[in-house]
Formats: sequence, C-alpha cells, structure tokens
Amino acid sequence: MKINQSQRIGAVNPYQKQNDQQTGGLDRKRKRDEVQISAEAQEMLSYSRVNDPERAKRIDELKESVSSGTYQVDAGKLAEKLLPYFKNNNQE
Repeated sequence: MKINQSQRIGAVNPYQKQNDQQTGGLDRKRKRDEVQISAEAQEMLSYSRVNDPERAKRIDELKESVSSGTYQVDAGKLAEKLLPYFKNNNQE
C-alpha cells in the first residue's frame, strides 16, 4: 500500500510557496529606518552645545585622548557608579 505519492500532479509544496513569497518581496524597495527629532529637542541640543564652553572643551580633550590611545578608564569610579544599580536590581 502506497500512502505518499511523490509524483502527484498538483501537489502542494509549502516550501516552494514560501520561497516564491520571499523572492517576490525583493522586487519591492526596502524600507529604511528613520529618526525624527522634534523642534524642541533640536533646540535643546543646539543650546547645550553652544552655551557650555567647558563641556565642549572637555569633549574635545576626551576625543583627543581616545584618538591618541591615551584614554584610561578609572575602574574605581566605574565601580562606584555601577554599584547602586546592581544593588537595586538584586532586591527585586
């Protein structure tokens, strides 16, 4: 007794159908991610960049030290900042 006929006429191949759907989707243009920044946020960004020369100087110093390879992370300060976060998450 033959249960599965491998050469049936008009047999449905779900994998072929799925493959056809995927290749059909390639014809359409791919969607691109977009980010929209509100006018208020843009104003805040421009204000903080223009009106804080000390911050701009510090950022320039950090960029220079990173690009030259002399930037060092203080592990003690990093641990002090992370410790409260981990303490709060362990209590939950």
